Amino acid sequence: MPPAPLACRAWLMLQFRHYGQKTSIQETTIVTERVTLITGASAGIGTELARVFAANGHRLALTARRADRLEALANELTSKCGKKPIVIACDLQAPDAGEKIAAALAAEEVELDNLVNNAGFGVFGDAIERDRDEQVGIVDVNVRALTDLSLRFADQLIRNKGGLLNVGSVAGFLPGPGMAVYYASKAYVISLTEALRAELAPRGVRVTVLCPGPVQTEFQGRAGVGSGHDTAILNVPAADVAQQAYRGLMANKRAVLPGLGIKIVPFALRFFPRGFILSATSRFQRQRH
Repeated sequence: MPPAPLACRAWLMLQFRHYGQKTSIQETTIVTERVTLITGASAGIGTELARVFAANGHRLALTARRADRLEALANELTSKCGKKPIVIACDLQAPDAGEKIAAALAAEEVELDNLVNNAGFGVFGDAIERDRDEQVGIVDVNVRALTDLSLRFADQLIRNKGGLLNVGSVAGFLPGPGMAVYYASKAYVISLTEALRAELAPRGVRVTVLCPGPVQTEFQGRAGVGSGHDTAILNVPAADVAQQAYRGLMANKRAVLPGLGIKIVPFALRFFPRGFILSATSRFQRQRH
């Protein structure tokens, strides 16, 4: 549901005033504005998620590496929705990224009622042949930063009865030779998000994992994946993925798998031996390059 313009969570200050024999108690509430933080908001699904949340009345805090794109998106959303997003240019591979984001939000005197961990990337090729620092960078963004932000802001999500949306992938259900670290990172995202869902549900927090298939975004170009092989199955545009993700989070769904074909994948995998799946995924990955 769309948030109220200002959060009602605050310190309660009691002021006592004496009038003869009577004492009155005056309640004063210091309000704190609530925002939705979206990582990786400068392109692809992240940009579309920002548009969907803004259209549904949420004020946003946007973070990504490319400040110019964030500013352009912030200006677009301000003109359409009237609420100026907070822009935080930040590289999530940096060890202090979480601290930088938290400090920027504190400086704006806002708290989170929704956290969307969308940022992530992968690279194509055998892990042992790719640059090691590049592979570790995938873990930094897809795993470490997502975990840091999820835990760092959990108290605010609990206080504001908010939501946590982590972007996984259908790749998380599979072993992924040819993109081994990326696939493994998304398996972690699915597992962590489901566990956090169980832990945070009694505290009033909605937790959802989004598991899209191969959506046509800048991801493919950065990963070095050829575009020809995927086009036949890229039948869910990023904007539709974002809409389904938002509805799923607001409805407190455990997982959102956009597209009928993608919904079938986890179910179908139960009927095939792991060795067969590994071999089939390896062949598929080689054809994508």
